[in-house]
Amino acid sequence: MNPFYALYSVFSYSLFLLSFLYAVGFVDNLVVPKTLDLPVASGGFTAFCIDTLVLAAFGAQHSLMARPSFKRWWVRFVPAAIERSTYVLFSSVFLCLIFVLWQPMPAKIWDVSGTWGAPLLLTIYMMGWLIVLLSSFMISHFELFGLTQAWRRTRDLAPSDSAFKEVLFYRFVRHPIMLGFFVAAWATPTMTLGHLVFAMLLSAYIFIGVRLEEHDLVQKLGDTYLSYRARVPMLIPMRMGARRFSNTAASEKVNR
Repeated sequence: MNPFYALYSVFSYSLFLLSFLYAVGFVDNLVVPKTLDLPVASGGFTAFCIDTLVLAAFGAQHSLMARPSFKRWWVRFVPAAIERSTYVLFSSVFLCLIFVLWQPMPAKIWDVSGTWGAPLLLTIYMMGWLIVLLSSFMISHFELFGLTQAWRRTRDLAPSDSAFKEVLFYRFVRHPIMLGFFVAAWATPTMTLGHLVFAMLLSAYIFIGVRLEEHDLVQKLGDTYLSYRARVPMLIPMRMGARRFSNTAASEKVNR
């Protein structure tokens, strides 16, 4: 039994947890020392360029490494058992780069601090992050972040197959994890120019990434996914009457 795979996956997962928790504070200026808006800076065109580049780098890494063609090439150099953990590790590193390099742009678009809107928006903000977390457990949280694959390799077990099944949030939208990120990006009591740039670029990444992901899913699952896509909306839970839904496990567990 070689413990390396398990240790590597736990390290990658631990870095993800730390970066995820920091992101909750970073996006809405809660607790952590460096956020989208703090410390206050002069902003300007240079800040806009830096912020755009770091977000674009994160989006490019996140989407490129999720593509099946990249994975087929990548596993020539990285063992398949830790391919997912390596993806999680790279994603966490690029997310940390956003935390470090982000340049606040303090001009205010709206500010409802001190009104009833502030606690309402903060509640919606936290609900967005909760949707992200709960959605990951509705598929296979530990497989999504590479722990299952590494553990099975450590135990000399065959890789498990990712089932396309039906569960909870995925009955209402095909990509609840992305919906959670979208909500968290926009629900803020104080919308600064920097926060607006972040929300707009993240939203663009979400829609582009989802389109790429769904292309891969159609290629992988064919009519099964086409039927699911025809019945269940992508991000906005508008059609509530569908009876059978899929949880996009192959989507956000295998392809992201």
